[in-house]
Amino acid sequence: MGKVVMYSSVSVDGFIADDNDQPGPLFDWLTGGDVALEESGVLTVSQTSYDYTRPYWDRIGVTIVGRHVFDMTDGWSGQPPGGVDHVIVVSHRPAPDGWDAEAPFHFVDGVEAAVTRAQELAGDRIVEVAAGDVGGQVLAAGLVDEVRMDVVPVVFGSGKRYFGRVRAQHLLEGPDVAIQGSRVLHVRYQVRRPQR
Repeated sequence: MGKVVMYSSVSVDGFIADDNDQPGPLFDWLTGGDVALEESGVLTVSQTSYDYTRPYWDRIGVTIVGRHVFDMTDGWSGQPPGGVDHVIVVSHRPAPDGWDAEAPFHFVDGVEAAVTRAQELAGDRIVEVAAGDVGGQVLAAGLVDEVRMDVVPVVFGSGKRYFGRVRAQHLLEGPDVAIQGSRVLHVRYQVRRPQR
């Protein structure tokens, strides 16, 4: 089974979007460098960020998102973002009317079922879980192996939290990686498993 990784760019004070679901400058690091991160050349980062981000992106097989993100992006027009093979949408509602049934999107009711389905599809590749409410639910269910953050030097003050509405304490190891890019700090933590 592939590793389950919770991921997003995040403000220094722990938000992935403002109160209006806008990311503000959180993704500026993805367009402020001189090295193309993907084939279109739209995303350009520093060499340091490329060396950290590109190998990670290449290992992602499936991304899990909530219905809110799916609706905000209009389902990426049926094309998974970033070259990912499949997207799992955690939702109590079915696919929208007129949705292409052949698109590699899977609508699943509940985070446990989402992770199970994602791991089946991903095999030994990474299952990425978008940070926010769904990511927080996956963490609370004890299903996240690793937390990755691209910390951007901005303070939002309020907005959508990286860990969603998680209220319980969860211990992380490390960090085992902390790499400074241009206007971003890439940080990676392993999730500490309870002693049995």
